[in-house]
Amino acid sequence: MAYYAGVDLGATNVRAIVAEADGTAIGVSRRSTPRGPTGIHVTEGVLRTLREACGDAGIDPKRITAAGIGSIGPFDLAEGTVIDPANLPDSIDRIPLTGPVSKLIGSDDVYLHNDTIAGVIGERFHADRNPDDMVYITISSGIGAGVCCDGEIMHGWDGNAGEVGHCVVDPRGRLTCGCGREGHWEAYCSGNAIPDYVRLLAEDDPTISTDLPLEGPDFTAKDVFDLAGEDELADYAIEQLAHWNAIGVTNVIHSFAPIVVSFGGAVALHNEELVVDPVRERVAEMVMTNVPEIRVTDLGDDVVVEGALASALTDGTGDRRRLRS
Repeated sequence: MAYYAGVDLGATNVRAIVAEADGTAIGVSRRSTPRGPTGIHVTEGVLRTLREACGDAGIDPKRITAAGIGSIGPFDLAEGTVIDPANLPDSIDRIPLTGPVSKLIGSDDVYLHNDTIAGVIGERFHADRNPDDMVYITISSGIGAGVCCDGEIMHGWDGNAGEVGHCVVDPRGRLTCGCGREGHWEAYCSGNAIPDYVRLLAEDDPTISTDLPLEGPDFTAKDVFDLAGEDELADYAIEQLAHWNAIGVTNVIHSFAPIVVSFGGAVALHNEELVVDPVRERVAEMVMTNVPEIRVTDLGDDVVVEGALASALTDGTGDRRRLRS
């Protein structure tokens, strides 16, 4: 019997899943992502998590036929490594992935993807229509997209396609992105950026009343959404976030003409009515081409690991017509 594996390497957690050839999960594992001190320690954490998932499935890792990996980036795809990940300590410069996982399972069939690309593979695989044109957008600590266009998963020559969070939405560049550039979508609407954006809005208009702990060390995006409908500044900020998100999504639609746009990531998943619904309403008035279905993933937090598994099952495509036997 053939077995397949999927791995999700995030800045916070590592997840692994082992499944039979029909996609039925038989083993899972989840651990915190090692914080270093080097990239090799992160690699070892990935291998440990995959071994545990195999143990949960009751199989030796060498029985895995193929594995998919959805990971934080950016990548050196030729080497199968993550390079200088933004959300891990600076001491972590390279995280080898493809080679070590290939050695663990005894197979060269290891597919490495940006986490959002793994997300679109998973969404495509599990969608009723298995569409050839769709986009998966994550709004979480960062913002990114996985794109399937004309049946092809778009990776880019270096594996870093889909970094839509670094598209400029504000040419004034009032906020600096975590990447160091100004005016990026991610600098305004990502979970990590929202507190700074709300502080900026408060500075722009000190007359807006608020109970938000703007100067508190633990002020987060969650505080803003929790006070929706109860706090003037929170409501104003959510309205402005909808504006930037609609611009970002409109740019994605005009670029790739998807039939479906599926949202994931903590900010979107936990605040669908406040984040995704306003995008649905605004985009319909902003797009000059066909307006796609805009939805939230049914896979929840598992979208990346499920996409990584789907990649292993379908030669990196999410196309159910290419299921391996």
